[in-house]
Amino acid sequence: MSGLPLDGFTVVSLEQAVAAPFATRLLADLGARVIKVERVDGGDFARGYDGAVRGLASHFFWLNRSKESIALDVRGPAGQDVLRRLVAKADVLVQNLAPGAAARLGLAADALRAARPELVVADLSGYGDDGPYRDRKAYDMLVQAEAGLVSVTGTADHPAKTGIPTADIAAGLHTSHAILAALLRRARTGVGASLRISMFDALAEWMGHPLYTALYGGAAVGRNGLAHPAIVPYDAYPTADGQVLIGVQNDRQWVALAIAVDRPDLAADLELATNRQRVAARARLDAEVAAATRPLATDVLLARLAAAGVPAAQITDVTALAAHPQLADPRRWASVGTEVGRVDAVRPPAQFGDVDARMDPVPGHGEHTDRLLGEIGLDEATIAGLRAQKVIA
Repeated sequence: MSGLPLDGFTVVSLEQAVAAPFATRLLADLGARVIKVERVDGGDFARGYDGAVRGLASHFFWLNRSKESIALDVRGPAGQDVLRRLVAKADVLVQNLAPGAAARLGLAADALRAARPELVVADLSGYGDDGPYRDRKAYDMLVQAEAGLVSVTGTADHPAKTGIPTADIAAGLHTSHAILAALLRRARTGVGASLRISMFDALAEWMGHPLYTALYGGAAVGRNGLAHPAIVPYDAYPTADGQVLIGVQNDRQWVALAIAVDRPDLAADLELATNRQRVAARARLDAEVAAATRPLATDVLLARLAAAGVPAAQITDVTALAAHPQLADPRRWASVGTEVGRVDAVRPPAQFGDVDARMDPVPGHGEHTDRLLGEIGLDEATIAGLRAQKVIA
């Protein structure tokens, strides 16, 4: 797609589930050609998670637009030969296979880059390729638990994982970020890179605030529900017909909030003047704010807070998100082709002023197999033989 920054770059990805597919979809959004290598027997297992999108799995629809799919059994020499031929024409190889599996397929980063130093190889794993957890299963929920996220999410009585696959998303973002940086360096030096990213390391990075608070502040951050451990007032407060989230960030906003809810006495209270004082008086202050907001209708309170410059929000459920005023502009959506027809999808958050992000179809399982095999020089008879041997589907 002319005009997009990764137009002309080819990515081959042995991927499944969320983390690696998210990383490569971000690259596809920017114009990269992404060749998705899937298992012959059913493909990426995320295809079977659910059928929420007109029969397609919601995870798969979300993560796999603008890609090409080849269904290939890489366990034997014939499939491995095809895979190596695909990689030989690529700028980037991404894989999130089990530890050691890439090396067994002849796809170890060092070996590949010895022959092609310009290649960028991104190995994405659960816990990294060393350390005592190297061979452990590393699904998103498990990594959220091991990295401490569950310990700070939920209420005091009930720990909870996040409602989205945060460890996967973190790893996918860091993987795409590192690949972009490697390609930028390659443009200057001609040298590629061997990248290693783990879900655990990505999430440990995102845990910076509670981690450093525990290490250097002398106390672990607990589970606070919608409240903030270090800022007050910062929580959901009742209204006459619901509740509103209020997140005061500084002393000026605290004064504005107190005045907006008709409590100028709180603004003048010197014992509540600073955030540290308000944190120390959390129970009292939260009760005072709740008493002031409870008589007001939600829309009235939100209007007052907006006029006063006080950060506030309603809790929007996921169904309501699709109709949110910020997503109402049709330019925030694009129609994406699928096996079951066109489906609307939200455009990527990063928009270029002069060109639209790529929003090409979500591939069917193995949809591009024959064409890709032809591109690496295999004739129809050879392709038919591979199909007969069930090397391809």
